Amino acid sequence: MKGIEIAEKYYEEFGKKMIQDGGFPEDRIAVGLVGEGSECFGFDDDISKDHDFEPGFCLFITEKDEREFGFKLERAYAKLPKEFMGLNRQLLSPADGNRHGVIIIEDFYKRFLGATNPPDSDERWLYTPSSSLATACNGKVFRDDLGEFSKVREVLLKGYPEDIRRKKIAAHVIMMAQAGQYNYGRLIDRKETGAAQLAIFEFVKHAISTIYLLNNKFEPFYKWAYKGMRNLPLLSDLEMSLAGITELGNSKSQASDKAEIIEDIARMIISEIKNQNMSTATCNNLETHAYSVVDSIKSSKLRNMHVMEGI
Repeated sequence: MKGIEIAEKYYEEFGKKMIQDGGFPEDRIAVGLVGEGSECFGFDDDISKDHDFEPGFCLFITEKDEREFGFKLERAYAKLPKEFMGLNRQLLSPADGNRHGVIIIEDFYKRFLGATNPPDSDERWLYTPSSSLATACNGKVFRDDLGEFSKVREVLLKGYPEDIRRKKIAAHVIMMAQAGQYNYGRLIDRKETGAAQLAIFEFVKHAISTIYLLNNKFEPFYKWAYKGMRNLPLLSDLEMSLAGITELGNSKSQASDKAEIIEDIARMIISEIKNQNMSTATCNNLETHAYSVVDSIKSSKLRNMHVMEGI
């Protein structure tokens, strides 16, 4: 059973009664499992259980309510059963703060978004790390009558504003062009195989980011990038090719194979860019398509930024 399912079951069996018996205002407490940890993304497995994995859930309350009943609620939460479904509760909070128990809504969003509200400017959308945006709206909310916690979450779940999405796609696509279609072959010719492999890593990194953006999903922390990509409806089948070119060597024949795979990946990504009416270019040159995507941006402010701005 996945961590989110365990958390919800633990809440249903013990958390609800704790809130009711303690006389806490149920309609002012949002309950769920959201934030850091593989289980919040649904990525947990047996290896996940070696650290920071326990039966638990989050109790999100406002700063005002924290002053009124936060301490009492945290004490009640601490008294819940220490073992559930073969898992033990942690005795100490992780060094980076509580992941379960009472969490102040304003503090939660400040931590990941830098503010208590969703991004409200082009700059915040461009420069807030995608992994932070992903973490702020992952998991599942079991109950939120007040709606304060879900108010920000619902904005994030819509993904990037369209012009921002296009700006970021253009930036990542031009980086793909430079690293994969241009620099990789030149570095192989110079016999700079170490640098050539770095170019491959750059191409793959930006290709993955582009795929998330074409799905209008926030890319999670890098160690979950491939795993999360498997669940995307568009271009998830590129995972094998992307992983493959990072694992191949750089002998003459391998470099030739990698160059062909780069072009295949470029064709598939360009095809989807065109399907979404972001580019009018007709070639297989990623750089040309990147500038065409820029031309499709409605905001003159974003359109006139440097093409690589925002990554």
